[in-house]
Amino acid sequence: MFFKIFFKIFSLFSFYSCTEKSQAVVHYVDDENICVQTSKHNKAFEFERVYGPNDSQDDIFNQVQPMLTSLLDGYNVCIMAYGQTGSGKTHTMLGSHKNENYNLSHEAQPNEGVIPRAMRELFSLMAEKSEGTYIAEVSVVEIYNNDIRDLLSKDCTLKHDLVTNPDGSLSLPTVRFKRVATVESVMSCVVHGLHTRRESATLVHEHSSRSHLVVTLMITTKDPSAWNSVSHRHSASDVNNIIGSQLNAREKSASPTTLSSPLPLCPGILKTKLQLVDLAGSECVGLSGVKGAAFRETAHINKSLSALADVLGALAEHRSHVPYRNSRLTHFLQDSIGGDAKLLLLLCVSPAKHYVTESLQCLGFGQRARQVQRGPTKRRLPTGIEKMEISSGKNHPKTPPFSIR
Repeated sequence: MFFKIFFKIFSLFSFYSCTEKSQAVVHYVDDENICVQTSKHNKAFEFERVYGPNDSQDDIFNQVQPMLTSLLDGYNVCIMAYGQTGSGKTHTMLGSHKNENYNLSHEAQPNEGVIPRAMRELFSLMAEKSEGTYIAEVSVVEIYNNDIRDLLSKDCTLKHDLVTNPDGSLSLPTVRFKRVATVESVMSCVVHGLHTRRESATLVHEHSSRSHLVVTLMITTKDPSAWNSVSHRHSASDVNNIIGSQLNAREKSASPTTLSSPLPLCPGILKTKLQLVDLAGSECVGLSGVKGAAFRETAHINKSLSALADVLGALAEHRSHVPYRNSRLTHFLQDSIGGDAKLLLLLCVSPAKHYVTESLQCLGFGQRARQVQRGPTKRRLPTGIEKMEISSGKNHPKTPPFSIR
C-alpha cells in the first residue's frame, strides 16, 4: 500500500503539572487500535500501525525503512509528522537534541529521529552501488506565515515563489540546493536550518515551532541503459561525459557557499526526491495564550493545516478540483500528496486529558486521510524525444486517479 498512516501516543511530558493535565485519556490498545476516554463515552480509532508511549524511535523507523528503498527504485517519497503543539512531532522527526550538532556514529542512537536515521540508511544503500551512480543534493526550507523561506540562504527572510514546470511538476528555482556526499554533511545543513527556523515559547510548549519545516533530498541516478530507448545509441561514457560537463559548468558558476540548483533532467538521468516534513503544531489560541505576532503565526499555521485536510478530503471524494493552491504548504507538497510519491503520515498526540479536544481533532484528521488510497507511480527515465516534448510543452499522461478504500 502506498499511502500509510501511523499513529504515535507520547508519554505525559514533565511540564504537565496539574492533575488534569497529567491524567491520560488517550490509550494504546494494540498495534492497530486506540481508545479515547471522553466525558460521554469511549471512542475507538483504527490505523495501519499504532505506537504507544513505550515504543522506541527504532520501532518507528523499522516501519519507515522500506520506503527508502522505494526512493532508489524510482519513487518519490514523503514522510510527514502531524499533530498538536507539544505532541512530539519534532522529536519523532529529529530526536531529542534538535538544536545541537549531530555527532553521528555508524549505529543509530536511541533518541535519533526519522531524519538522521533515514539519511544514514540512504547513504548506506547508495554506497552499495558503484561510485558516481548517485548524486545527492539537499535543501531546507520553512513555510512561515504562508511564505516559503530558504533556511540555507544567507538571507533566510527572502520569500520564494513556486513555479510550474512544462511537465506539470513544481519547483523553487530560487531555492538553492547543496550537493552532499555524507550523512554528516546532510545533517550539518539540517542543523543549520534548525538554528534559523522560527520558534517561540507558548503556554503549551517552551520551544514551539512556528513554521513548517521541509527537508528535501534530491537523488539523481545515472542509468546509461536508458539511452538504449533513444533513436541512436550512446555508450556509458557518453552519459558520464554529459553529466560531467553539466557538473563542471555548474561548479564554475557556483557561489563560494557551494550551493547550487538541482541537476537538469536529461536522457539517462532519473530524479527522485525524499521530502521529510515536520509540520508546525495545530493550536487552540485559548490554551497556547499567544498574542500579537504569535497570534498571527498561529492563524497561518491552523489555516495551512486546514488546507491540508481540505486537500485530502477532496482527493477522497474524487472532486474535480483539488484546492492545492489554498495554501503554500499544500501547493509546495502537491507532488508529494497528489503526485507520484509514496506518502507516510505520522500522527502524534499527547495522551493528556487537558488536550483531548486537540487529540480528537488529530484523530479525525487521520480518519479523513485514511479514505485516500491510490497506486504509486514509478518515475520513468525520459528518452531524448520525450525530453524535447517536455521542453516544447506537449501534454503527457496524467497521474493515475485516486480511489477510495
